[in-house]
Amino acid sequence: MVEFKGCLIPIGGNEDKGMGPNEMYTLNFVKAGILARVVKESGGESSKIIVITSASSIPMEVGENYSQAFNALNCEDVTIMDIRKKSEAESKKNLDLIEKADCVMFSGGDQSKIVKFIGDTKMHHLLIEKLQQTSSFVLAGTSAGAMQMSKEMIAGGGIADAMWKGSIKMGQGMGYLENVIIDTHFIQRGRFGRLAEAVARFPNMLGIGLAEDTGLVIKKGNDCEVIGSGMVVLFDPRQLNHNRYEELSLGTPMSLSNLTTHVLAIGDRFKIRERSLKILPLEAAFEVIGHH
Repeated sequence: MVEFKGCLIPIGGNEDKGMGPNEMYTLNFVKAGILARVVKESGGESSKIIVITSASSIPMEVGENYSQAFNALNCEDVTIMDIRKKSEAESKKNLDLIEKADCVMFSGGDQSKIVKFIGDTKMHHLLIEKLQQTSSFVLAGTSAGAMQMSKEMIAGGGIADAMWKGSIKMGQGMGYLENVIIDTHFIQRGRFGRLAEAVARFPNMLGIGLAEDTGLVIKKGNDCEVIGSGMVVLFDPRQLNHNRYEELSLGTPMSLSNLTTHVLAIGDRFKIRERSLKILPLEAAFEVIGHH
């Protein structure tokens, strides 16, 4: 397991960018929200932020959205980087920008594109190096940008209401987190079965399901704090006493018993390696929510 000094912030998708019509999405909400926390962890308003839109099929719009959202948080130094081939992840100009960045954030879209265009390039190695050496560096990602962080990555598929062996595709992610598998839009898209199958396949991994507008601040590659307005679901498969993943043929319904499950909310903390939890006491939880 690689020791990191830096900070990883995976987000479940649809984080509030202060753009929606209803009052929930006013700028006050953004200022108390996930992106504000990303800015704070990166060193505040003067931090150099790069948004990488490689996963998105509409990079211009996505980039514009993030520029506006970060500008609303008084961040002026925001660069949008749309990398579509490995040579762009090796270019000196882009590497110099990453070298100076306080925060690199990956947008949503298709996580496999991030691996395809950036995996095992100089940029990928530079990001790992910065995480290892710079305690103030933040690597954030939403939706696909969160899922790419793990070594074993869900690449797609999954039937919302059934757990059939082989209904999900797994691939190699970017490997910033080696012992977890992350899934996003977890509640809204009914991805329980998908993550359950993933941890059945890799029973030494911790499954992390992130709801929308919900994220984790992960320090040292281990210490996690839940942020945002939704829930984080953890699947710990170490105690599984019925897991026939290896024996079943493809397309067969699967059953798992004794899959330890935790549902966490804002302010709760856990450690990935120790699998230990610290639930925020109720009074404190109301205080945290009251700040919104």
